[in-house]
Amino acid sequence: MKRIFLIVLDSFGIGGARDAAAFGDEGSDTLGSLMKTEGFRLDAMKKLGLLNIDGVSREGYPKYEAPVGAYARVEERSAGKDTTIGHWEIAGIYSPDPLPVFPDGFPKEIIDEFSRLTGRAVLCNKPYSGTEVIKDYGEEHMKTGALIVYTSADSVFQIACNEAIFSREELSVVPIDELYRYCEIARKLLTGKYCVGRVIARPFEGEYPFVRTCRRHDFSAEPPSETMLDLLKAQGYDTVCIGKIGDIFAGRGTTSSVRTTSNDNGMERLMEAQKQDFRGLCFVNLVDFDSSFGHRRNAPGYAEAIMRFDRQIAPFIENMNDDDVLMITADHGCDPMYKGTDHTRENVPFLIYGKHIAPVNLGTLPTYSDIAATVCDMLGADYNLCGESVYGRIKR
Repeated sequence: MKRIFLIVLDSFGIGGARDAAAFGDEGSDTLGSLMKTEGFRLDAMKKLGLLNIDGVSREGYPKYEAPVGAYARVEERSAGKDTTIGHWEIAGIYSPDPLPVFPDGFPKEIIDEFSRLTGRAVLCNKPYSGTEVIKDYGEEHMKTGALIVYTSADSVFQIACNEAIFSREELSVVPIDELYRYCEIARKLLTGKYCVGRVIARPFEGEYPFVRTCRRHDFSAEPPSETMLDLLKAQGYDTVCIGKIGDIFAGRGTTSSVRTTSNDNGMERLMEAQKQDFRGLCFVNLVDFDSSFGHRRNAPGYAEAIMRFDRQIAPFIENMNDDDVLMITADHGCDPMYKGTDHTRENVPFLIYGKHIAPVNLGTLPTYSDIAATVCDMLGADYNLCGESVYGRIKR
């Protein structure tokens, strides 16, 4: 194969994780919840085999009679249910220990040092919803210039600022390099037992209740070992990263990387990449499912977003070359009808389509890293990380 397009539908879990109870997520099922929303249907992914995955079909959503792709249910082996651990495992890294979380906020010594290094006081310092924290602390932040620092159930240190606070002209369009600089300070500070998976810039604008802008930026911890991206780049393959993929891997192993402002923008970038002549992997993350709908427990919004993606991927499939392969998966769940606002520990789908791919039920795969192994096998690249390729089982 010449080109592989690997799309991560951020948080599109399919339920059924055997260890869900250990994570407090027993009974969670993102896709199952979407199936309960009015008018829900997926035509393109149904044809690829989504409803034929073990444990997915149910009343009103029967298996598709003749799927055109290979399909599998995939278990997460690593100890986590977050973006960083999920993507690292997709790329070949097994993480036996979870990244640190801070349910009571960050220790005083960390906040004091961060405040000293930035020259600004800190507000909040506790787990919080990203949309609620700017409602509750935004006005005080605007009055005092103090930084809103918060976390979640994930391993994250998030900094929210109104972009206008860094401008000499109150209503001008503001570069947010200063906020990014604060994130870089936090990234260097958070090491050892405090090494969170991501430091995230969370800019917002306007007046109460405020609106988050599209200039979010993730400052990730470096992967602890080589990934699929490192291997491919070292062997001369292109690694085209779209969305927050480049950020998640701290820029490592990428030959090109472009951030996106929305799922729609991500799909536009994907369509552009499809027109380019490259040899290797195009790795895409579409985050709105998680950030805009999953965490906010907005099931109708999530359902509409997935159906929109399903409509958008259909023309992409029609325009694939004979030596292209499309893969669709997820990094964790975020059941929009489940208790709380956090990610949920779930299995994820793995759909594989191409002219030379046989429509095979691959059953249940034991690790996301089987995806990385399969990508490298299809491209003809050497692979020595976690996981086993399924290419031999689906090759025509």
